[in-house]
Amino acid sequence: MKYYIITYGCQMNKSDSERIAAVLENIGYKKAQNENEADLLVVNACSVRQSAIDRVYGLAEKLSNFKTKKRGLKTLLTGCLLRADKNKLRQRFDYVLDIKTLSLWPKLLNGQSKRLPANYLDVMPAYQSAFSAFVPISTGCNNFCSYCAVPYAKGREICRPADKIVAEIKNLVKSGYKEIWLLGQNVNSYKDGNTDFSCLLKIVNNIPGDFWIRFTSSHPKDFSDKLIEAMAGCEKVTEYLNLPVQAGDNKVLKSMNRPYTIKHYESIIAKLRKKIPNLTLSTDVIVGFPSETKKQFANTAKLFRKIKFDMAYIAEYSPRPATSASRLKDSVSSAEKKQRRQTLTDILRETALEKNREYLGKKVLVLPEQWQKGFLTGKSREYKTVKLKGPKNLVGNFTPVKIIASLSWGLTGKILK
Repeated sequence: MKYYIITYGCQMNKSDSERIAAVLENIGYKKAQNENEADLLVVNACSVRQSAIDRVYGLAEKLSNFKTKKRGLKTLLTGCLLRADKNKLRQRFDYVLDIKTLSLWPKLLNGQSKRLPANYLDVMPAYQSAFSAFVPISTGCNNFCSYCAVPYAKGREICRPADKIVAEIKNLVKSGYKEIWLLGQNVNSYKDGNTDFSCLLKIVNNIPGDFWIRFTSSHPKDFSDKLIEAMAGCEKVTEYLNLPVQAGDNKVLKSMNRPYTIKHYESIIAKLRKKIPNLTLSTDVIVGFPSETKKQFANTAKLFRKIKFDMAYIAEYSPRPATSASRLKDSVSSAEKKQRRQTLTDILRETALEKNREYLGKKVLVLPEQWQKGFLTGKSREYKTVKLKGPKNLVGNFTPVKIIASLSWGLTGKILK
């Protein structure tokens, strides 16, 4: 029996899929190379945007047709799903299971009784990479941003015990892992007794070994001076941060239920850049939020020019059922949303190129992630995409590189001997 997992969405979903794979392999399934080989097709869904869940509905139709051709094929749906979507999709999948019930899946799938941890995050994952690992530190969210379905689909925030996080990372480092991603909907609200996120970073940083620490995602309202000091003081924490701003106008932020101001956001960035001068900064932003005026959008464009982000994930607003924003009139046209997205992309292209040119002639450390036709592609410590000519055996190994060319979305390097 073979399984194949289709994963949509964020790094947390990718991490969940690794735990699903581990459980399936524990009960005798083997990984299929593609969906055509599979006896069990698992879809790990994302509900962050309507377009994401629409892809699941489209895939469900495709799988229904596929099942008529392949007798005995079973389909399973899990992931970040609203109750309404679960109820509609039950008719199209053989199983619709909550990831939190992962320990019960063996019994449900084939009647096997397996002793598995009650908390699915304690299941040892089948890591998909041999050198980079996702380590969840929390699940769920308490913020209830007006546009976001995650608290309704994933539930309230639950923090994983620090000792279990540290134990997993120690095992990874012993196995030679070079990059550890700490994951959560809002990592900087992490709390386990007296251990907050700043403390957790320091504990992980003190684990012996040669590895990088990265984390995502953060919320400006919880971004403390203490955390900035920890980031600057921990030599294994890399010089990269994704800090979602979502909008550049205070009135829009209030409507989004994002409890901070642009002035506060800018003050965080100023402190970060003072402590970590070579920080690579990315953000998330939504264009066309209900009633966002042209003037309010202009404030977002102004912020982009001022902050000069290295990268940004720009989304066009789409209403999600159950969220408070879904009750607002989706007043900005699709054409206007696309135009606003393009405007920010054009600004970003200029500022990203400006920032990347600062790397010309500099030496950076790169962790190559893949090799193709004689070329390696990977990320620098600062999370810059770097392409360079080199042998395949450098994949997964820190490689010193000199930057010889720059583009808006990446750098070209030469291996230093």
